Amino acid sequence: MTKIPESFAEVTAAVENFVSNKNLNGAGLIVVDRDHGVRYHNHWGEFSSDRISLIASTSKVVSAGVLVHLHDRGLLDLEAPISDVVNYAGRLGNITSAQLLSGSSGIPGLRADDALYICMFLPTTSLQKCASDGLSIAASDPRTVSPDSQFRYGGMSWQIAGAVAEVASGKSWSELIHEIYVEPCGLKSFGYTSPWIPLRAISGDYPDWDGDLSLLPPTDNPHIGGGAYATTGDYGKLLSMHLNYGKCNGQQVLSEEGVEIMQQTRSGEMYRSPIGYGLGWWTKEIVNYGGAAPEASDNPGPRRLRDPGLYGSTAWIQPDDGFGVYLIVESTSDIGNQLAEQLYPLIESAVIASND
Repeated sequence: MTKIPESFAEVTAAVENFVSNKNLNGAGLIVVDRDHGVRYHNHWGEFSSDRISLIASTSKVVSAGVLVHLHDRGLLDLEAPISDVVNYAGRLGNITSAQLLSGSSGIPGLRADDALYICMFLPTTSLQKCASDGLSIAASDPRTVSPDSQFRYGGMSWQIAGAVAEVASGKSWSELIHEIYVEPCGLKSFGYTSPWIPLRAISGDYPDWDGDLSLLPPTDNPHIGGGAYATTGDYGKLLSMHLNYGKCNGQQVLSEEGVEIMQQTRSGEMYRSPIGYGLGWWTKEIVNYGGAAPEASDNPGPRRLRDPGLYGSTAWIQPDDGFGVYLIVESTSDIGNQLAEQLYPLIESAVIASND
């Protein structure tokens, strides 16, 4: 456990009070700094440094990084048609990997009640089969629009992106995660699963699961947009990598250019969407996250890139200020975002005080 610095006293009290007032089972929080490493690492209630939690959509930045890594290595071109990689793209073969990762493919976004794309929630199929079926269905789905014309959050696009990564690399998604992140970054308990059916995780509330990985059967169809699990320490290392221009323990996981590409507001630059989204990062503050129509906030403030999740996890980095934060509660996106909103100014002040 990292010693708790005095400058973070208000942060500690805020989380403790929030957990108590909302009757939560606990929380975890890590703050990492580009120049000073771990600034703050703390847990409340049932949480500890060993606790593994489902992180839902906070998986997206990590997933996007896999394809960026393959792009860096010349195994995949983010701006090339996916038909250059997979032979089953059909009429939608002109979609690019960058469009899949930025909500810009034109394929319908995530809807829990959308039976057409149910395969993304099924652990018994494969990523390749799901992507092939999804592309075929989307080709005749009247809701599908031209790429780079509308922002659609989440959904089948991410399964397709994962399948493209597998074919481009000749490796399974699990092998890619191990090779790209687990080994160089020294992650202890990080991986992907398909939690929805095994854990009955379909309501939007955190499932009855205490981190026991034995309850998650192996799957060839991990949920790319929302199926990762992690400890606070593991996710902190991933954020440190983004802050340190793509390096983990001195190894170049992502190129500096790749890190920058992920942080650009691709949705706004390519088709003037009011939604600020890069490759996995929300690049503008979000209003109505988790709703049918998330919108970008007009609130200026510091440059803060976010990746929030359904169950209350959220990650953010402030690249210009050199720090990043991973917050986890096992609840709902609304509860997690309420706490994050409280912590933004407190953590920023604490980091500034620590640097003085």
